[in-house]
Amino acid sequence: MLADSGAALLLADREPAPEVAAAAPAVLRLPRTADAPAPADAEPGRLAYVLYTSGSTGRPKGVEIGHRALVNLLAAFAERLDSGPGDVWLGLTSLSFDISALELLLPLTTGGRLVLAPDGLAVDGPGLRALVEREGVTHVQATPSGWRVLLSAGPLPSGLTGLVGGEALPLPLARQLRAGTDRLLNVYGPTEATIYSTCAELPAAPEAVRIGRPIANTRAHVLDARRRPLPIGVPGELYLGGDGLAEGYLGRPELTAERFVDDPFGAPGDRLYRTGDLVAWSPEGELEFLGRLDDQVKIRGHRIELGEIESALLAHPDLAEAAAAVHREEDGEEPFIAGYLVPAAASAAPSSAELRAFLQRSLPGAAVPQRFLVLDRLPLTPNGKLDRRALPVPPVPVEAAAAGPDGEEPRDEVLTAVLGIWSEVLRLPDLGPEEDLFELGGHSLTIIQITARIRDLLGVELDFDVFFATPTPLGIAAAVRELR
Repeated sequence: MLADSGAALLLADREPAPEVAAAAPAVLRLPRTADAPAPADAEPGRLAYVLYTSGSTGRPKGVEIGHRALVNLLAAFAERLDSGPGDVWLGLTSLSFDISALELLLPLTTGGRLVLAPDGLAVDGPGLRALVEREGVTHVQATPSGWRVLLSAGPLPSGLTGLVGGEALPLPLARQLRAGTDRLLNVYGPTEATIYSTCAELPAAPEAVRIGRPIANTRAHVLDARRRPLPIGVPGELYLGGDGLAEGYLGRPELTAERFVDDPFGAPGDRLYRTGDLVAWSPEGELEFLGRLDDQVKIRGHRIELGEIESALLAHPDLAEAAAAVHREEDGEEPFIAGYLVPAAASAAPSSAELRAFLQRSLPGAAVPQRFLVLDRLPLTPNGKLDRRALPVPPVPVEAAAAGPDGEEPRDEVLTAVLGIWSEVLRLPDLGPEEDLFELGGHSLTIIQITARIRDLLGVELDFDVFFATPTPLGIAAAVRELR
């Protein structure tokens, strides 16, 4: 990144690694007691910083942020928050994450005070809470994962204004945070539009979590694949314009042209940034975040949003955190959805059967995960976001003996065998006798596999149509008995 940026000088308050020093044209080693040099005048059109984000090819891409865009962001939130000398901000976020600029620069440009959290405190709930109380912090900005760390130490200190950004805010967490804060703002924005582009202030006991309306001097459009505006409630890609847009990607003119496009609704020369995020307008004129376009997956012909699965999981009262991912077996079989669970404090993780029944109330059958894995915590990137690539592949569930649960009629050998076959083919444990094959994600290939195993194990040849007439283990077991 140092070589790519073309930086002329590396400032170091400690000896840099040899490979880093070798990439710098010059290294200025500053003693820790050195007085800061007087800042040069900054013009609106000049760059304030270049921040690198990960690229799909593995090569980081530098996003060029100008002073005009940064000042617009700071001025918009200074007005929104009525920022002033009485504010005390917690400096918690890693400098590699662009949202750190807001918590660092807003108090310094409005006369407030900045409290820098020591290294390692971001994952220390009790230590973080003690710092907030000791320093009289009034404003805290964090990702949902960062807020959970603070909540792990008990109720939030009183008098806080909270900002939640970086990831989608689940409704259960929003309600918990809003109950413990004076104000709670859900903020959204890509690096390419300078930290935050939209904002929604959540009321007491919120019924929904939206990303709100554009901040000052920012435009938002929800467009279809041909860049035509979409009406209320119809999902489309979010395009952003206005003073907050980055200049582009440093030294990447082709990528800049691909992501920053001409604005068909603005003046000549205006641009829009294609976010890749799926959103829709609400009747109240707010934006609802629906997930990433590249997080859409296709399972057995069904287009599924991983974010929708995660939201449904988080609605379960016994779960504190949840995630979803798609994996494929090494033998090349069809991909499957996995659900990852972090139980709430003093709660046990619900069983797979209980979770499937719970999810089927709000999700289509194809979107219900085939496997679940309980974790102590979800893996995070250094910026505090979910590291989906680090989620382990859950092992193939081993079906226990098919004895009925307490209170259920004993299962005969046929029903036991059918349940075992279904669990093996669908790779699902804890199946009940009345679960619907198609709601579990079954399809024509699944039926072929089940009938083949029933023929080999029970000596019965079932017609294809039987599965459509009675698509449950109980019904199939009855059909097998009739033919034996």
